[in-house]
Amino acid sequence: MINERLEQLKAKIMTHNRAYYDQDAPTISDYEYDQLMLELIELETANPELKSPDSPSQRVGGAVSERFEKVSFESPKLSLANAFNEGDLREFDHRIRQTVADFVYVVEYKFDGLTVVLNYEDGLFVRGATRGDGQTGENITANLKTVRSIPLKLKKPLTLEVRGEVFMRKADFKRLNELREEEGEALFANPRNAAAGSLRQLDSKLTAKRPLDIFVFNLEGSDLNCQSHSQTMTELRELGFVTSEITLANNINQVIDRIQAISENRNDLPFEIDGVVIKVDSLADRERLGATSKSPRWAIAYKFPPDQAETMVEDITVQVGRTGALTPVAELKPVFLAGSTISRATLHNEDYIREKDIRIGDQVMIQKAGDVIPEVDHVLTEKRNGSEKAFDMPGNCPVCHAPVHRIAGEAVTKCLNMACPAQVFAKLVHFVSRDAMNIDGLGKGLLKLLVDDQLIKTPVDLYDLKDHQEEMVKLEKMGQKSVANLLAAIEDSKDRSLSRLIFGLGIPLVGARGAKVLAEHFESMDQIILASTEELTAIYDIGEKMAQEIIDFFAMPSNLSIIDDLKAHGLNMTEEKMVIDEASVIAGKTFVLTGTLQDLDRREAKRMIEEKGGKVSSSISKKTDFLLAGEKAGSKLKKAQELGVAILSQDEFLNLVSKG
Repeated sequence: MINERLEQLKAKIMTHNRAYYDQDAPTISDYEYDQLMLELIELETANPELKSPDSPSQRVGGAVSERFEKVSFESPKLSLANAFNEGDLREFDHRIRQTVADFVYVVEYKFDGLTVVLNYEDGLFVRGATRGDGQTGENITANLKTVRSIPLKLKKPLTLEVRGEVFMRKADFKRLNELREEEGEALFANPRNAAAGSLRQLDSKLTAKRPLDIFVFNLEGSDLNCQSHSQTMTELRELGFVTSEITLANNINQVIDRIQAISENRNDLPFEIDGVVIKVDSLADRERLGATSKSPRWAIAYKFPPDQAETMVEDITVQVGRTGALTPVAELKPVFLAGSTISRATLHNEDYIREKDIRIGDQVMIQKAGDVIPEVDHVLTEKRNGSEKAFDMPGNCPVCHAPVHRIAGEAVTKCLNMACPAQVFAKLVHFVSRDAMNIDGLGKGLLKLLVDDQLIKTPVDLYDLKDHQEEMVKLEKMGQKSVANLLAAIEDSKDRSLSRLIFGLGIPLVGARGAKVLAEHFESMDQIILASTEELTAIYDIGEKMAQEIIDFFAMPSNLSIIDDLKAHGLNMTEEKMVIDEASVIAGKTFVLTGTLQDLDRREAKRMIEEKGGKVSSSISKKTDFLLAGEKAGSKLKKAQELGVAILSQDEFLNLVSKG
């Protein structure tokens, strides 16, 4: 029985590790996770013969994503052991005093974010990585450079490595979720997930749009000659880092008093903390105390119990976002918690409800820290009386009643009807965007006016606006000339390529690259509509999931009707297949573009490379053949020089391409 329970605990913890660390989408609270881990450690301690090297109690939880370049750390990035009560803290103090007699503690906030490791050489920021599994992390340097509180150059030319916590302030998190709700995107469960998800974007431009911040909390190695952690923090602040607030304590009683004070005021902090970290201040004492395979012996994390309240789930309703995402929401019996009355809690998606087994009529414990969105922590199953009802995601959109669809392997259920009122605006914003139909002068503000005045509902209505010029002139900041310019831009968009039109339609999983592949392979909209799953998956760049999304999209009559109407309005429905010059000197070669080109648009350069059989990548590696470098080329130029990659100016590039 003990062995069976051990295996159950290990399997559960590893599943939750993947959800928390690798997918940035936890399915249980930190408190529940800590209790599972605590039970596992207690069982293994009582039965050491059953402890295995692969137990999650023996390692840091994160795995390294294959999406990012791996980073191997010179020293292991250990996690901290946890304390949950005063007894745990006094036991920790007793263990230290067996080795070190006279010492001082440092007490600091335990931030609820994503731990990163930052490396500087001669004062310049050269690399940033996630902690990963403690031995190997993910290289997210480009994303971390968008975090404004990370100095790119220190005030002294030192070589050092620091560890910090990237986080999102409560107010910024609240605004971000409000924006995502307006755009119909899934809401982040808490600031920690928002920060982690932002840092692990493949496109650093998306990360740059997120309001991220950092506190540096440890010096891992450097040219600095410090004697204590508190001295280290002072030195790091002088170098330009934002560091964690610290308090010195002469004994464990002062530590406990400080924890109590922080606990009473933590909801007033502008950022989330989920506990307090206690460290020995002297670096020499730390050396003497050493570490286990998983955590240092000179530090411990005291974890706060979450603020919770009991209430009833009176109903579960479904909201439809502007991108068609269906989000279930728990309608709660109002309850006062953490300074406000809570009557609703997001349930994220169908899997979340199944995982927690939430039913209509259930008594539940909800939790909320500060301004974080309230969530259901767990169901009080012992209070069920048999009247509770299971929730099923509707098969039809509650707004337009069209069939809904869930992408295989994804958690989100979506309405695919382009004419659904809940998603009209977002679809139109995408349709007119630069990478799609690129209609000059038609921004979000004007689009909203047109939608609010019911002049447009679908992309087809854009091409009928010429019949509504009188109404348009009456709109705010619109006159005869503005209307004429807009109508001319709309008319001009009819000649856009088929690939742009496909991308503009917003087919799930079909980005700009996928749209181009479809257009060039089938050469007409009609042939794409008629394509079978087998024909689609036979294309190298199209997998089974994308193929199914394409099939489902074109199987919907309302979508076909929109396409027919666009065709009747004269939009281009064909594409000339790009003729690849396989005999070209750059056929099969990989290019990376960086900096500003004097006379050449990057998109034009990319097209020229692809026409000659070359490939364009976004990152430099040993496999890169050429770097096309314009003015103000940055880190990519330096890395290309280090790797010995051939560097081309604009003139050299044009000369190379002209050779055929």
